[in-house]
Amino acid sequence: MKIEQNRWMQAKGWEPQTPGRLGESADLVLLFGSTAIFKEKVSIATLQKSYPKALILGCSTAGEICGTQVTDEALVVTAVDFEATQIKGSCVNIADVDGSHQAGQRLAEALDKNGLVHVFVLSDGLKVNGSELVRGLTKHLPPEVIVTGGLSGDGARFQETLVMCGGTPAPGTIAVLGLYGDRLKIGYGSLGGWDSFGPERLVTKATGNVLYEFDGKPALDLYKQYLGDHAKGLPATGLLFPLNLRVREGDTAVVRTILSVNEQERSMTFAGDIPVGGYVRLMTANFERLIDGAAGAAKACHQGLASSTPDLAVLISCVGRKLVLKQRIEEEVEAVRDVLGEQAVLTGFYSYGEISPFTRNAKCELHNQTMTITTFSES
Repeated sequence: MKIEQNRWMQAKGWEPQTPGRLGESADLVLLFGSTAIFKEKVSIATLQKSYPKALILGCSTAGEICGTQVTDEALVVTAVDFEATQIKGSCVNIADVDGSHQAGQRLAEALDKNGLVHVFVLSDGLKVNGSELVRGLTKHLPPEVIVTGGLSGDGARFQETLVMCGGTPAPGTIAVLGLYGDRLKIGYGSLGGWDSFGPERLVTKATGNVLYEFDGKPALDLYKQYLGDHAKGLPATGLLFPLNLRVREGDTAVVRTILSVNEQERSMTFAGDIPVGGYVRLMTANFERLIDGAAGAAKACHQGLASSTPDLAVLISCVGRKLVLKQRIEEEVEAVRDVLGEQAVLTGFYSYGEISPFTRNAKCELHNQTMTITTFSES
C-alpha cells in the first residue's frame, strides 16, 4: 500500500507539496475539508486531474485531521495505491429514497458481496437518521462484514453538510466504499470518555430520532434547566452535554448528541434514535478520560490486525470532543499516534456522528462523542 498525503489551506496553499505523485496508480482519494472549500470545488477539480483513475470519496467536516494536526477550513487529501485490494463506491441521496433505512438497504444491495471484506460509509450529517442507516446497511450485508464510518459535519454551524463519491459534493448524500481482497486487514474501535450525572430519566414520547418527552415532561424544557446559561447557545452548546442512552438492562449504553431543537414543539432532534422506554442521563466532559478513550479506541484496532501494523488510520471524532478539548484537541490524536506508531498515516475529521462497533464482536451502531478509528493494512 502506497500513500500520499497533502493539505491545502487558503493562507499556505498546498503542503508539503502539490498532490499527484501517485498519479494514475492511485485507487482511492479520501478527502476531508470545510464546507466552504467543498463548495468552491477548485481544489477538487485539481485532484480529479491529479488522480484520474481514483475514486474520490470525502465529506465536509467540523475539523480536519492530518497526521497529529487538527485544522479548520482546510482540505486534507490522502491518496492510496492498494497492492492487492479492489474497491467499489456507491452513493444515494436521501431525497430519492423512503428514509434512512431504505438508503442503507439500497447502498448495501449495490455492493457485490463476493469477497467483500469491509464497508466504509460517509453520510450527510443533518438529514439522515444514523441509527436507521446503520440498520439498513447491516441487515443487507453478510454478517461477517463490518461497517465503519461517520456523519459529515459543518463546524458548529449545523447548516449544511456535503458528501461526495466520485462526482460533485452534495447535501443529502450517503456514500459507501466496499473493500475487497484477502490480504486486506481491518482494525476498528470506538470509545468515548464522558461522565454521566444527574438522575436517569425515562423516555416517554419520541419518534425515531426526535425526543419529545422524558418522565412525561417536555424534553427541551428539562434539558434547558440542566444547561442553565448554556441553553442560550443551543443546539451548538448541546454538544457539551450529550445524553447517555440505554434501552434495556445490561445493554452497553450509547451516547446521543443534539442536532437541532424545535422551540414550538419543545423537542430535540438527535443524530440517532431515542426509543420510547429507553433511559437517558446527561453527560459532561472529563478531559483525561476523553484522551484515554482515544487511546483505547486505537488499542482496540490492533485486535483486528493480528501481527500487522497499520498503514492507514481514518480517525472520526465527534465535534463535541473538539469543542470541549479546545486547545488540547491534538492530544487525543497524539494519543492515537502513540498507540498505532509512526508508520501509520493518520487522516480523518470531526463529525456529527460515528459509525462502528465499540469493539470486536459487538454490533455496529451509531455513536456520538466518541473517537472512532478504522485502520487498514495489506499483509
